[in-house]
Amino acid sequence: MAENDSVIAAARGWKGEPLALATVVSTWGSAPRPKGSHMLVHADGRFEGSVSGGCVESDILQTAAEVIAGAPFQVKRYGVADAAAWEVGLPCGGEIAVMVQPVSAEGFDPELFDRIADARSHGAALTVATDLATGHSDARPLETSEAFINRYDPPRRLLIVGAVQIAQALTGLARELGIETVVIDPRGRFLTEERFPGTTLDDRWPDEAVAALKPDPSTAVVTLSHDIKIDDPALIEALKSDAPYVGALGSRRSHAARRERLAAAGVAQADIDRIDAPVGIDIGAIGPSEIALSIAAAMVGAFREHS
Repeated sequence: MAENDSVIAAARGWKGEPLALATVVSTWGSAPRPKGSHMLVHADGRFEGSVSGGCVESDILQTAAEVIAGAPFQVKRYGVADAAAWEVGLPCGGEIAVMVQPVSAEGFDPELFDRIADARSHGAALTVATDLATGHSDARPLETSEAFINRYDPPRRLLIVGAVQIAQALTGLARELGIETVVIDPRGRFLTEERFPGTTLDDRWPDEAVAALKPDPSTAVVTLSHDIKIDDPALIEALKSDAPYVGALGSRRSHAARRERLAAAGVAQADIDRIDAPVGIDIGAIGPSEIALSIAAAMVGAFREHS
């Protein structure tokens, strides 16, 4: 999941040092973090990630210190019924089980995080199995019925076509969500570093850029230029891909005309139906920032639905 990106980066940066990895392996009710969420703890007290959003982190830090010092791996359960519910439990009412395992111990692949990062950099997912009876983790199948399976998908990406004002707001939201963003626009005066600081810019013709960037199940494509010469070619190319979210700016009337143009260009009706237009969820958005928020929400929903 995207939330584990910082943990993977920290694990690679701290490679070879004494570490413990906490992982949410089960959830019930209104658990604050989903299964697969990580928290990586260094022997010096530093940590990255979260398993509960703050409710049980202090106890996990203590357990991690014990594991790093040589204690066996542990699976700890937390819930609102705990005696110290407001101190160590989950006042939100949910329950979670968290496994805390030593990263440097036998049974934990020392190259695991490098392998995860390598797979993700090539747009591939990697599935890791952990034996809940022994704490051993590997990217290969385990011969046990008590394995926790965690899938590491490629980093989420967003391809924005049209370097307009909505795109400026949307790139900021995507950055906060940990989504890699590329803004595509062949118009040089629109596509500038000043308007999109710290963002990858692509000045190729949109269909060429989208084809080269190869949208996958972890990629969203949104067209915002409101210029059919720019948006339509990008949409035609995006609809050939497995992108879970393809959105297009415009009114219902303009989208009806767009549907006719795409059909005339040979795009199948089923593919045209994939387009979210008018783009974004309906929140009564007014202005670029609110429209960008509605798009970000729709995109995240699509990622979740296809995960």
